[in-house]
Amino acid sequence: MKYSSIFSRHHLIFLIASLAFIGACSDSGSDNSEKDTGVQADATTSDVTETPDSTDGDADATEPDAGADADSDAEADTTQQTGDPISLKVIAFNDLHGRLEAPAGRITDGTETHDAGGIAYLKAWADELTQDADNSILVSAGDIVGATPMMSAMYHDEPTIVALNMLGLEVTAVGNHEFDAGWEELLRLQNGGCHADGCDWTESFDGAEFPILAANVMTESGDTLLPSTVVKTYEGVKVGFIGLTLEGTGRITRPSATAGLTFDDEVETIDREVAKLQAQGIEAIVVLIHEGGHATTPQTSVSDCGDVQGPIVDIVRNSSDAVDVFISGHTHRTYICDIEGRLVTSAFSYGRVLTEVDLVIDSASGDITEKTAVNHVVRNDTLSPNTDLTTFVTDLATLAAEADPVVAEINKSIRRDYNDAGESPLGRLIADSHLWATSETGEDSAQIAMANAGGIRANLTSPGATPENPGEITYSQVFDVLPFGNTLVTMTLTGAQIHQLLEQQFSATEYSIVQVSSGFTYSYTLNTTVGNHVDPASIKLNGVTIDPSANYRVTVNSYMAEGGDFLAVLSEGTNRVQGPAEVEMFAQYLRLHSPIARPDDVRITRLDP
Repeated sequence: MKYSSIFSRHHLIFLIASLAFIGACSDSGSDNSEKDTGVQADATTSDVTETPDSTDGDADATEPDAGADADSDAEADTTQQTGDPISLKVIAFNDLHGRLEAPAGRITDGTETHDAGGIAYLKAWADELTQDADNSILVSAGDIVGATPMMSAMYHDEPTIVALNMLGLEVTAVGNHEFDAGWEELLRLQNGGCHADGCDWTESFDGAEFPILAANVMTESGDTLLPSTVVKTYEGVKVGFIGLTLEGTGRITRPSATAGLTFDDEVETIDREVAKLQAQGIEAIVVLIHEGGHATTPQTSVSDCGDVQGPIVDIVRNSSDAVDVFISGHTHRTYICDIEGRLVTSAFSYGRVLTEVDLVIDSASGDITEKTAVNHVVRNDTLSPNTDLTTFVTDLATLAAEADPVVAEINKSIRRDYNDAGESPLGRLIADSHLWATSETGEDSAQIAMANAGGIRANLTSPGATPENPGEITYSQVFDVLPFGNTLVTMTLTGAQIHQLLEQQFSATEYSIVQVSSGFTYSYTLNTTVGNHVDPASIKLNGVTIDPSANYRVTVNSYMAEGGDFLAVLSEGTNRVQGPAEVEMFAQYLRLHSPIARPDDVRITRLDP
């Protein structure tokens, strides 16, 4: 399917009223499906389309593990296994999130900051890095879709899949955001076929030409939802790639989107798949994992390891030592690390960094004998962007612009930059819009509104905007802020439950402060014991302390309402009223209150330094 023939110009405006198909998001990623269907017995990896042979001439064959226990061809071609070293260049990225346009953002490398990213530049850089390689492969560590800009989301992320086909992606791990629209939609993106809304963007959608690996995503039948591994052959030697997501995916995704699925422990999954690969005589093994870490001290460059901490460290240390390379993601960080002799990499987010991994494999033993890596910023001022992908994105942007009216004006940029207490101006504004949308509905009117910080995915910016000369905000910018299609839900909670909700903010490994509406205030102490962070006497509504036994009407988004972001008490809320789409109400609020001033009032106070 050529890019020049895939655009259909009808039904563009449908998206503005129908984007609620996606769902809700947490800071780590969350699901966005409104469906509540269990996994059917036939929805197993046996249904996943087998990936065609590599088209770049580097790999002799591609062999997806088309089921939890499916076998790849274990007979290696030994005619060239003379003991000579074989080189393999692995180019990797992670957490693209459908950012196709350039620049996808800025990134600082050392002392220099650059515009970076964009799928056309990603292609140019990947081609540049592999042009002299004997063997190469382009891989991803997950979250290729989900929390995507409107130009991709309006067509159910089909444009991102097509762009990645054009990019030459050969294999990706599944990430938590691939479940944003539910597991059935994930299978459609893999296998192809029209969305339930119809084929409004293309006459047909063929799906991903690369396998999406999900080694630890299990169905009720005991099979994996998608393939576990892919085996590539280079000069007669086989290399196994294992792909998986974080075990916590089900906890940070809406339950209805992953109904019937379980997410196995990462280490147990890796060890299980390593044993299968070794049983086939495969010793060169690379793990693509949508879980990562972060450095707590400044890094000198995008390739610096720093003092990386987090889940990826324990996963690497406890996994089979047969794995030589872990290509990670999820945390949107950069690092190249040696963890107990294993190479561990991460390439930031949005296609702004590419990791170049160089492997040397002994052709006799089939094992990796040397491994090095470096991260490259995908600068927009160094290489010319790929022509075909530039045209593809330009045409797509033209379509999106037809459904992108000006919504409001702002006096200055309103950002999601968080203060020491965890509040942001944009978070306050969104919570205020939730309250406005649900506070004049009679006896069910909301008194308090809350928004999850992780669901806020972009800033509202208009360069140069001032009170004297306000800047314009378009619908696509509003959508990029709240891209998950959540609806608003108003429920009854007691004062005691509100206190419990505020305490549950701190139950996760990395806490995330819920953004609250005007008139609701409280104080907390971060460094204390579980259950004692928030003083009940400090929780006030319009200056009056919350009564633990009284009832209050509280509005949250539909992801939070199901207990997302570890806020389990919200699933206990009663007298629920389903409201309109979150993004639509935010757009209306901005329109009616234009020009928008940035809310800078203090609603949450942190007591300890």
